[in-house]
Amino acid sequence: MCELFAICTKQKTPANDYLKRFFARGYEHPNGWGFATFGGGVVHIEKEPENSVTSRYLRNRLRAPIAEDVLLAHIRYATVGSLEYENCHPFTRKDSTGRNYTLIHNGTIFNGLSLNRYIHVQKGGTDSERVLCHIVAKIDEFIEREGRYPCPEERFEIVGLLVAELAEGNKLNLIFYDGEFLYVHINMPDSLYCKEVQGGFVFATVPLDNFAWKTLPLTSLLVYRNGELIYQGERSGKVFVDDPDERQFLFLDYAGL
Repeated sequence: MCELFAICTKQKTPANDYLKRFFARGYEHPNGWGFATFGGGVVHIEKEPENSVTSRYLRNRLRAPIAEDVLLAHIRYATVGSLEYENCHPFTRKDSTGRNYTLIHNGTIFNGLSLNRYIHVQKGGTDSERVLCHIVAKIDEFIEREGRYPCPEERFEIVGLLVAELAEGNKLNLIFYDGEFLYVHINMPDSLYCKEVQGGFVFATVPLDNFAWKTLPLTSLLVYRNGELIYQGERSGKVFVDDPDERQFLFLDYAGL
């Protein structure tokens, strides 16, 4: 599967050492890399459908200082979707007000009928991008119904219900940013860790150094802003247990065999 990395801090945090360690794991996740930054309220995404270890562009990019208060990064092990630029994470999408949502996902949607409506809307072919389309669609439904943008508590409720619904039978480890809040959800044990740093947190699928990384609570939506955990939702209890047989049949289905 894929791996995730994120930063959420009050002040800009040097990221190069973390990113070098994270992208070095591309030997095991060779199908693409990407990261997103958010300077000046604009989403900046850099990505390639290349192995992060052998990417010349990435090697040169990491020679320049990178310091961010919010950053999302991803290395891909493809399960759904071909090896193309459009299928590399992060994905970004705007709601009807023009607000950007940017998402990285580690997992596979085995049970995803509710997402099929976005197949002809998305730019690529991954189930991860369809998850983002679904999140934005739910926000837009609220805007259309209420005639206004949801307040933070309403956003947390919308996203909490959505991830609880999608977690049924699916591996739904995701991190996304709406320009104000960083949302984190995992439902597979020991598959995302966080470490406290000065002014906030860093997150990674696998600990990237020998300091104290902690596992995150399962099946509960966590929301961060300016390096602080400001909301923790109730646990849905929908823990994902990997089934190799089910995974094999999924891959055969997507291969058209």
